[in-house]
Amino acid sequence: MNPLRPVILAAAGSPRMKRVLTGTSITAEIVRRFVAGETRAELLPVVAGLLGEGRMISVDFLGENTTDRGRAEATVAEYLSLIDQVAALSRPDSSEFEAAPVEVSVKLSALGQALPGDGPAIATDNLATLCRKAAEAGVWVSVDAEDHTTTDATLAAVRALRPEFPELGAVLQAYLHRTEADCAEFAGPGSRIRLCKGAYREPAGVAFQKATEVTDAYLACLEVLMSGSGYPMVASHDPVVIVAAEAMAAESGRPAHRFEHQMLYGVRTAEQARLTAAGYGMRVYIPYGVEWYGYLTRRLAERPANLALFLRALVGD
Repeated sequence: MNPLRPVILAAAGSPRMKRVLTGTSITAEIVRRFVAGETRAELLPVVAGLLGEGRMISVDFLGENTTDRGRAEATVAEYLSLIDQVAALSRPDSSEFEAAPVEVSVKLSALGQALPGDGPAIATDNLATLCRKAAEAGVWVSVDAEDHTTTDATLAAVRALRPEFPELGAVLQAYLHRTEADCAEFAGPGSRIRLCKGAYREPAGVAFQKATEVTDAYLACLEVLMSGSGYPMVASHDPVVIVAAEAMAAESGRPAHRFEHQMLYGVRTAEQARLTAAGYGMRVYIPYGVEWYGYLTRRLAERPANLALFLRALVGD
């Protein structure tokens, strides 16, 4: 695991570090690599380009931990407009896959989960509003994972809405000790699970800390999903995981159109193209918006190569 990961993740929560980095124009290079823009006008050409190359997309309007009701409502309004516009770009030639080519990813804390009092209920109601709009537009919705303190409330919202919106997806983080059991629960017919390794700074009591342990946990969780009857979404850039996913799918008799690979915008683009050309579903997770700082620092913590790119940008290389 990246030895600087704890330091970088600590910086994600540092207001002082945020002021330094967001006020430095030289960071624009690294931001442009991993974030599609601050506005929908900047985002949409990126979406159209990736769809035109045969990739699927999942769009995240950046923001989390909202404690203001008006801000949560503004996030809902942004997603409603986003769903209309990305649906209009959806390519019509994806019938070989079970997947919708266009998806939006939503953090419940951005929809009001952290509001005092009835925040979880407000967030669930807001999520239902987005799901109705998305269902009309032929767009998928997945609920992003956040830190471990939100997992129970997030999965409760998914359980509550799946009877009405069976296509609603959820994200599980393999580094949490609980996740293999969560995968078993959500591996049933119609379920959609995006499995990622995990990107938050978590204590050893709830999450694996060593890279080898996290990879082993990921593979164990993925085997549960691949053996189930849902739709696994393999969110990883790790070559070991990618090869293992394809082997597990073959062993379980799962055809290529009944699972998909997912990668982040700006990461391993050549591998994204290779998987697409090989006939696998390949979805690119595309973030946009002004609240890019927390997202960016977590991406830097995940991969030393990302940090090296950032450091080159800072020194002007």
